[in-house]
Amino acid sequence: MADGVTAFATSPDTLYLVSHRDAPRSQVLAVPFAVPDLSRARVVVPAGERVVEAVRVVGDRLLVRDLDGGVHRVRHAPLSGGEPADLPLPVEGALWELTTHPERPEALLLAAGWTDAPRLYRYDGETLEDTGLAPRSPVDFGDVHARTLHVPARDGTRIPLTVIHHKDLELDGDNPVLLTGYGSHGMSDLPEFRPEMLAWYERGGVYAVAHLRGGGAYGREWHEAGRGPRKETTITDFIDCAEHLIALGYTRPGRLAGEGVSAGGIPTGGALVRRPELWAAMAMQVPTVNATRTEFSENGPINVPEFGSVTTEDGLRGLLIADAYLRVEDGVPYPAVLLTTGRRDARVPPWQPAKLAARLQAARASGRPVLLRVEEHGGHGAGSTREQEHALLADVLAFLLHAFEASR
Repeated sequence: MADGVTAFATSPDTLYLVSHRDAPRSQVLAVPFAVPDLSRARVVVPAGERVVEAVRVVGDRLLVRDLDGGVHRVRHAPLSGGEPADLPLPVEGALWELTTHPERPEALLLAAGWTDAPRLYRYDGETLEDTGLAPRSPVDFGDVHARTLHVPARDGTRIPLTVIHHKDLELDGDNPVLLTGYGSHGMSDLPEFRPEMLAWYERGGVYAVAHLRGGGAYGREWHEAGRGPRKETTITDFIDCAEHLIALGYTRPGRLAGEGVSAGGIPTGGALVRRPELWAAMAMQVPTVNATRTEFSENGPINVPEFGSVTTEDGLRGLLIADAYLRVEDGVPYPAVLLTTGRRDARVPPWQPAKLAARLQAARASGRPVLLRVEEHGGHGAGSTREQEHALLADVLAFLLHAFEASR
């Protein structure tokens, strides 16, 4: 829409709009119902470094949810006007739900972090309190630490990189590290509590999340910087994050693996074929790896605005950047590679990872395994049973640990 409105809230006499028109990271506008003219709207929360995502009216206050480099922040301000103030969240993480009551001046906020199970908080217009309604997780993450680094990319842009590991981890350059990234569709890798990863941390493993350009960590600008013909940026951001982890002493190439899911196959596949020596292993789940052919698959046309089309010069340029399959070269010592697919995947059809697996098997000079894991009764991941999810994770982690030991 020309007005750039992406979210709204109402009070009895005013419409509050989140708009990115003339403000790439969005701002909040107030439009009186008595004078419904957007051109005369009043700015009540100006644009800043954070991305304004959502707004709610709670009694006589405005509650604003921001995205700040991959984590959520919350601000509140009087409806009568005034500078918004930060409302400290009990966890450094994601605000998955923000719900108001139509008749009472209160809101419920569901928040979770990388090491914090979801908790439900009540906002009364001033403070937050834990309602106790969310069940406590039996998994103890007290010894697991999460922090966000800011990696200088090769063009000087600072890329947020979240690292999660045991609090007593030594930076001796020998830790097993799994680096994941997505970087497409303006989507953000929000903090998610994954208790099943505790086994990885207990073995000294590090889980790192790169908030790549092409994603949404800093809004529309961040998305555009890694979209279409600028897709090389998404791939080089991933490589730069990997090199930064090595430089800081977290790991080394023989103990470093990459992971990507769906469109996350673009940065991982791109890093695999551009810098094969940097990795001990690469695990790509239901990945987009043959981008130049995606347009002709069942789910392909709706992805043209994001990745491009072979019918235009810029579109083809972007697709050639994103296509890992076409960049595989004979006689290269590629690392160990695990590709997964579901036989009923209509979003990224099984022939994509199957083609890359066959090409790598024929081209590799390292003798390291290239495996294709097929879920007979699965699709793109959504709707998988808990048993399927746990079996997949176990296979991925076992594959990585085997690859690390083989690289010693």
